[in-house]
Formats: sequence, structure tokens, C-alpha cells
Amino acid sequence: MVLSEIDRHLLERCLERKPRAWEDFVDRFLGLVIHVINHTAESRRLRMTPELRDDLCSEVFLTLLKDDFAVLRKFRGRCSLASYLCVVARRVVVRALQKRKLAGTHESASRSEPAAPSKVPSPVAWPEEDRIANREEAERLLQMLDGQEATIVRLYHLEGKSYQEISQITGIPTNSIGPILSRARSKLRRIPTA
Repeated sequence: MVLSEIDRHLLERCLERKPRAWEDFVDRFLGLVIHVINHTAESRRLRMTPELRDDLCSEVFLTLLKDDFAVLRKFRGRCSLASYLCVVARRVVVRALQKRKLAGTHESASRSEPAAPSKVPSPVAWPEEDRIANREEAERLLQMLDGQEATIVRLYHLEGKSYQEISQITGIPTNSIGPILSRARSKLRRIPTA
């Protein structure tokens, strides 16, 4: 999709610093930025507090304003403005979350007292990902999975290992653990129980 006339006009008004142009821009794309923030947090399994959402939203719009709209000036109009802003917003949000996580890690590592909670909310478990409670049933179901899936399901559900720990044990990238678990759970759901 190419740049619409409405967005082209709005962008030109912002870059020319016309009255109310920035307010109109924010009104038009605020919902999009919030959606990107929520989606990014959800994909990283982070709880999103209203304060964190506001901070991230501000970070995105400050990035757009920075250096006399440098990011907006780089837009070439080969796609919709909304698509371009989605990519920009996601990059800003991911970078901001990584900075916050590192700041929380460095703060707690430099103290001799117990680690303080990270500024980035901790991962949350999705309801369908609750750890398997009945060990015998789990063992029976695991026999129906192949090697890699069975190993990962066993480590996560029965041994309570985190994605990072599973990655270190198996050598599988951390970002591949979740999809493997999801596929294995789907297979297990299709298996009739006795």
C-alpha cells in the first residue's frame, strides 16, 4: 500500500511545522503506537503497566520529534505511513525494553543486597501453558513425542526449567523454545487420553 493523500498532507504539515500539525499527527497515530507497544510486550510475554505503556509511547513520539523529525524525513513513501511507523515504533519499544532490562540487571548485580525487581515486568505464563501437574500422565504423553520436543517438554513442564535454562542445556536458541513447546502442546491436546 502506498502513502495516502491524507497521510502525505499530514506529514508535510508536520515537517513544515504548521500549527496543530503535530497534535493532528499524534491524534491520528497514537492508537497505532499503543497497539505496537501492547503487541511487542505480549510477544515478549511482559506485563504492561499503564505507566510503562505511557513511558514507551512517549519514547516513540520523542524519537519521531528528535533532530527536527529526522525519522519522518527519512520516510520515502514506498509504503503506507502506518506501516513505516509500526516498524519504527517496534524498534524503539524493543530497544527501550532492552535498556530497562539491562539497567535492572546491572543495578541488582552491583549491590551486595538481594536483587531488586527488574524495571521490566516479568514474563507471565499463558493459561494454556500451565505446567503439567500429573507426573504419570505427563510421562505417558511424553512417550508420544519425538526426541527434541519430548526433551523440551520434560525440561519445562516436569523440571520447571526456564526458556534460558532449556536453551543452555539443549543448545536450541531461546526464541525457539516457545514455538517448540506450543507445537508439542498442540500434539498432546490431539492425543486421546485413556
